[in-house]
Amino acid sequence: MTTKTKLDIRPLTPMIGAELYGIDLAGPLDDEDITAVREALLAHKVVFFRDQHITREQHLAFAQRFGELEIHPATPKDQNNPEILRIEHGPGNRGQENFWHSDVTWRAEPSLGSILRAVEVPEVGGDTLFANMNAAFERLSAPMRDWITGLTAVHDIARVFARRLGKRPEELHEKYPPMEHPVVRTHPETGEPGLYVNTAFTSHIKGLSAEESSWLLKHLYAQAHDPEIQCRFRWQAGSIAFWDNRASQHLAASDYYPARRVMERATIKGDKPFYRAA
Repeated sequence: MTTKTKLDIRPLTPMIGAELYGIDLAGPLDDEDITAVREALLAHKVVFFRDQHITREQHLAFAQRFGELEIHPATPKDQNNPEILRIEHGPGNRGQENFWHSDVTWRAEPSLGSILRAVEVPEVGGDTLFANMNAAFERLSAPMRDWITGLTAVHDIARVFARRLGKRPEELHEKYPPMEHPVVRTHPETGEPGLYVNTAFTSHIKGLSAEESSWLLKHLYAQAHDPEIQCRFRWQAGSIAFWDNRASQHLAASDYYPARRVMERATIKGDKPFYRAA
């Protein structure tokens, strides 16, 4: 089957990231268009679109072509389009996403992916970095890969959102109890193994002492810092990023403070992480 809209795919690095041209996300998009985007996402972990000045409704319509959308607990309850998470920073409100993480790993079924739209960006700064966590796993030594495969990590929403939402951890845990996920996750579509722990939400590794867990997590977190498995995206108004949360982590640089940066995110529901030997 040939794609009606021929995508022009321009990789940013050999390891992760590609800009996609030749498609208008305002739609209408047929199934072949969506298949082409999905295939590019699986191949490159994160894909970017330029000059897509779409509405919030068009943003949601595009995201819904990839699955059911989730509602984040940080979204105001009275907001129209509750599937949109607005991320707004400026004077008096410095960005707080400047650490490596994968979105909502505290859910029982963490997200498939996130689609982030730039609404307002600073003149300079505010880039987002992405890291290939399949490559991060493969670059570990063979004994380390053998050790961590089969280990289980605990992910906790309260590590980040207790303070942001003004709630006690116990309150959050009533609705979002800590979740256990494999340290090494098999990607459900590509079959690739990848590291699945992150500095934001992973609290500890089950079955290890506090000292062992802390040491191992620090070592695994550091793998995302390797510039050879990263790409860096410079935003413009109308830019869109679509990343695979099952295979990548990201970090939003907060170097633009006190300038304003306004983004809107739609997040696609995923499935329960698992590990399956190749």
